[in-house]
Amino acid sequence: MTFANVGTLGTQPGTRDDVVAILTRTNPELKDAGCLLYEVGVDDEQPNTVFVMELWTSAAAHQASLGLESVRAAIAEAMPLLSGEMSGSRFEVLGSPLRG
Repeated sequence: MTFANVGTLGTQPGTRDDVVAILTRTNPELKDAGCLLYEVGVDDEQPNTVFVMELWTSAAAHQASLGLESVRAAIAEAMPLLSGEMSGSRFEVLGSPLRG
């Protein structure tokens, strides 16, 4: 069953685009780890927030990806740019009208 992780990351003022750049770097290891979709976005009405939407083959695949060196390096690089304000939801996807 597909696992979804959808959330927001608060950024320090003026660092949102830097966080987006870190999160959108090409990383083939994510696909190999079971990532089906990883989308990063912004809303100009919330200038210190980054939105992230992830789909994974399973919750276990998502958890295991956090041990990848490339993921750990990206997290370490982004952490000083974050405000600590985070929110989100995680859930098992039951279906989609796009995938049948």
